[in-house]
Amino acid sequence: MADIARHAGVSEATVSRVLNDKPGVGPATREAVLTALDVLGYERPARLRQRSAGLVGMVVPELENPIFPMFAQAAERVLAQHGYTPVLCTQTPGGIVEDEYVEMLLERNVSGIIFVSGLHADTTANHDRYRALLQRRLPIVLVNGYVEGLPATFISPDDRAAARLAVNHLAALGHTRIGFASGPHRYVPVQRKLDGFKAAMLENGLDFHDDLVELSLFGVEGGHAAASRLLDRGVTAIVCGSDLMALGAIRAARQRNLTVPGDLSVVGYDDSPLIAFTDPPLTTVRQPIQAMALAAVRALCDEISGHAPARTEYMFEPELVVRGSTGVHRASLGEQVAPAGN
Repeated sequence: MADIARHAGVSEATVSRVLNDKPGVGPATREAVLTALDVLGYERPARLRQRSAGLVGMVVPELENPIFPMFAQAAERVLAQHGYTPVLCTQTPGGIVEDEYVEMLLERNVSGIIFVSGLHADTTANHDRYRALLQRRLPIVLVNGYVEGLPATFISPDDRAAARLAVNHLAALGHTRIGFASGPHRYVPVQRKLDGFKAAMLENGLDFHDDLVELSLFGVEGGHAAASRLLDRGVTAIVCGSDLMALGAIRAARQRNLTVPGDLSVVGYDDSPLIAFTDPPLTTVRQPIQAMALAAVRALCDEISGHAPARTEYMFEPELVVRGSTGVHRASLGEQVAPAGN
């Protein structure tokens, strides 16, 4: 009961009332407890089993990036309110791949599947796998990625606007040589952020050159490698494709005895948990995870209920969160600055 209470965020007394089918518990709280029961692998009491509306698959990438468990938790909460039990499928390098998870979910007769940053975000992948699911009339929602011509529901943050927010912020601080560090170009969010970065540089009257862009691997190590190359080219600020890459950029600066934001300003993306408590607290562009998770679950549940899905992409606005990793460019304060890395 303690495990269930902790997972559901309620008291043990509340868990006891739900398991014994006692009154005095709200519908949302009751579903949260029942969902915790399912997720933790406990069997529901017989009198409560019929209340489950079914299983919903949720396929997400590795959980090293805190933004993915953050989305899964938000979606799980909304699914529980609708009476569904989520089946979380986490992809890890060398582990079970997306198609294998889908087969497992189909064997369990799931009511629908939410894909988060899956192969639909990879422009080099074969997207017929999703067409096959649609032909089976299985409700699916695709988050963080877009496939032209695929008649599905897509939920995306406005990545172009996110890059614009970051560049506009840095330009307002007097930075003119701003670098862009992100993951591989084949991913739709990367392409969109890069488009927004280029557009914002030109809109701010700044020169854009290919040597201001470094595409590496997502994660701290990728951010470190990309930032090292950008610092060699004299950038004074870097827009990163994720918070983890931004942490890697800060590490690269410190290895050169550069200060952040004194010598280098860094902007992340996601606003994942604990980022506000890094050293320095990270300026980032917040991905609207809660709103996106709510929209994804509602769209899926509507389709499961028999309502015609909206075969379109819903775009959600990001938000700039200014903290301590960005500052005024020293040259703007009348100081003479040597190119970073010298």
